Amino acid sequence: MKLSKRLTIISDMVQSGSRVCDVGTDHGYLPVFLYKSGKCESICATDIREKPLEKAKKNLSRSGASDVKLFLCDGLDLISRDMADTIIISGIGGEVISGIIDRALFLRDYTVTLIIQPTTGADKLREYLASSGFMVACEKAVEDNGKLYSIMKCHFAGKAYPIDALRKSIGIIKPHYPDGIAYIEKQYRIANKRASELESTGKNTVCYLESKTVAEKIRKLLNKETGNGI
Repeated sequence: MKLSKRLTIISDMVQSGSRVCDVGTDHGYLPVFLYKSGKCESICATDIREKPLEKAKKNLSRSGASDVKLFLCDGLDLISRDMADTIIISGIGGEVISGIIDRALFLRDYTVTLIIQPTTGADKLREYLASSGFMVACEKAVEDNGKLYSIMKCHFAGKAYPIDALRKSIGIIKPHYPDGIAYIEKQYRIANKRASELESTGKNTVCYLESKTVAEKIRKLLNKETGNGI
């Protein structure tokens, strides 16, 4: 089975010997791939909807991955620490991911790895992680099917820490590869457009200055790292 570019990067972040739980598994392609790769000690998956879970069950059965356990539940509501040490939450909005993490108290354990990929609201998710004491150790940008995503690998560090507006916008993504450059350029366009819109209305000066500052910092970062002007 060939995974999408997005799911391939996620699977590469999984450490050999891990016990994995794939939240919101949908079609179950990622658990199938991980099972067949042999890199995981055990795998389970959850979904909040019955139909996707049935689809995943069929795909797992056809692939001979019958050892993968499936759970019909919201997020990690039926999962405990002894069932998994690596939690994957992908293809879901950032605010929903924050809620799933917030409810699962067993994630407040530095030995648990979180691999998360929001479809929207990555800035809000980064802010939540920082305020809740989760440290992002690695973050990669990926362009898949014409869309840009951020994939974060993190763990609980036990202490909240501040992040500025630039960190909320681009995380720790570096412009050292094409998808990273594309992601950061997109955040520049978003910040620049927002600043222009706020300037034209003459309202919300604080948000205007923040957006303008972020856009300028991103512009300088790209110019310094890539030599390409914006």
